[in-house]
Amino acid sequence: MEAGEILLRKGLLNKRQLELSRNTQTDGLRLDQAAVEMGFLTEEDALRALGEEVHLDFIDLAETEVDLKLLKTFPLKFIYREALFPVRQSNGSLVVATSDPFDLYPLDELSAATGLTISPVLASRREIDKLIKTHLGVGSETIDGLLAQAEDSSIELLDELETDGSELSEMAQEPSVVRLVNEILLEAIETRASDVHIESQQHGLLIRYRIDGVLHAQSVPPEISRFRAAIISRLKIMARLNIAERRLPQDGRIQLKVKGREVDVRVSVIPMIHGEGLVLRLLDKGGMEFSLSKLGMEPDLYKTFKELIRLPHGIILVTGPTGSGKSTTLYSSLLEIRDPSTKIITTEDPVEYQLEGINQIQVHPKIGLTFANSLRSILRHDPDIILIGEIRDLETAEHAIQASLTGHLVFSTLHTNDAAGAYTRLVDMGVEPFLVSSTVEAVMAQRLVRTLCEKCKEPYRPDPDELPSDFPIEELDNGATVCRPVGCRACRQVGYRGRLGLFELMVTTEEIRQLAHDRASTWSIARTAVEQGARTLRQDGWLKVLTGRTSLDEVVRVTKGTRG
Repeated sequence: MEAGEILLRKGLLNKRQLELSRNTQTDGLRLDQAAVEMGFLTEEDALRALGEEVHLDFIDLAETEVDLKLLKTFPLKFIYREALFPVRQSNGSLVVATSDPFDLYPLDELSAATGLTISPVLASRREIDKLIKTHLGVGSETIDGLLAQAEDSSIELLDELETDGSELSEMAQEPSVVRLVNEILLEAIETRASDVHIESQQHGLLIRYRIDGVLHAQSVPPEISRFRAAIISRLKIMARLNIAERRLPQDGRIQLKVKGREVDVRVSVIPMIHGEGLVLRLLDKGGMEFSLSKLGMEPDLYKTFKELIRLPHGIILVTGPTGSGKSTTLYSSLLEIRDPSTKIITTEDPVEYQLEGINQIQVHPKIGLTFANSLRSILRHDPDIILIGEIRDLETAEHAIQASLTGHLVFSTLHTNDAAGAYTRLVDMGVEPFLVSSTVEAVMAQRLVRTLCEKCKEPYRPDPDELPSDFPIEELDNGATVCRPVGCRACRQVGYRGRLGLFELMVTTEEIRQLAHDRASTWSIARTAVEQGARTLRQDGWLKVLTGRTSLDEVVRVTKGTRG
């Protein structure tokens, strides 16, 4: 049960206070914490009530005797990251104070790290912080203590670093700062994060990891904010950026080797009101697998798509917003059809993964090497198959069409909401409708949904009133099962682990060619495709819900604004 509902049932909040707390609740803040901040109840009362519900005792640390000798062997990173504090130990069991009655994953990690049975008790965060500051100090000693406990990060830079000898540069090279930055990167890689967001806020530094498409705030010690400039400078040095430039955006790249695996990190720095914000895009070359059969396509769609990517000529487009897996689908398609008898050339911005046996070109618009310009040269290299990273303008679109008309198979991406929108988008760019209708062989729209954790998902019967109007409810009556997330140690209490694709494949039939030729609306093209048996993104999502691979909420979240 949600924290707010528990407090409402126990009479500590009324409905109005609950509603106000929900309205002011921010990302990463529990509802009971929001209610405490608004003065509706004390943290102690909230934790006592929640503790009763989850069978955890509440203790007042100000009145409790704490065995401080335990700090000598207690892993300090759990104190700073998770705000856990050891209280006493007896008979192989360690009593640990926490202020979060719902997040048990750090306790499991602590048990694994210490080899002891952990007995959690609840205590106010204010009292835990007071103990940390009293007995472990504030500032550089605190951070150094944390870093001294860190395991070997096994992070190796593949490029030599260059520094300018400035005071900020020297601070960024301090061993404690180096280890702290390495730990941030290592944890992101171990949690399968695709991006790390390091944001300068008014009251300090906020670090968030994007895991399976969703941002998760990371617990960091408040003292880390004193190292903000050094952390940002260290990352800028690693990415070969100008550490003295804080007024303009900068982009760079870090090449790492982590436990034998190569990881490419794209770094973007943007100046903001309270300081610079960094986003690190992690490309784990060793952990990435490009396999068309493992993307989540239904068998019938997979069979059709495999036939399409083996056509001798024409254009095949993959559409969807940023981060919807378009590049993965295209790379997987190229590897599926890669053969010593065919020459494949790609032009990308940027080249995300290097593929064996495929010729890849990195676009450099600043020096005039655009998609359009590179295409002119590509055709002189006698390719059979061409991949264009994205069709952004009329010139690139015209070159892609010309290549397909001269006997080449062309793959590319477009930013459209659904498959039908690709035809009208090309016409809107200025391409003649008869060229669109005669060259585009198929369009695949896609999204990514999180897959339910296999170890903790639970089947349930949804209330018919909760189901979306286009959900095939009759399938439930025929024995299909719907599952929902629960959360366990394997998925870090999230309920999801990994992602798979939702796909909407529109093959250009004669009817659709005629509609594209006649400048028909996106709606008319989509309706005709559905009448001919195409599945929409939502319908593909419902299939995955009914087979227990993802949840209703995930499909609704990801397909908002698409046709049912």
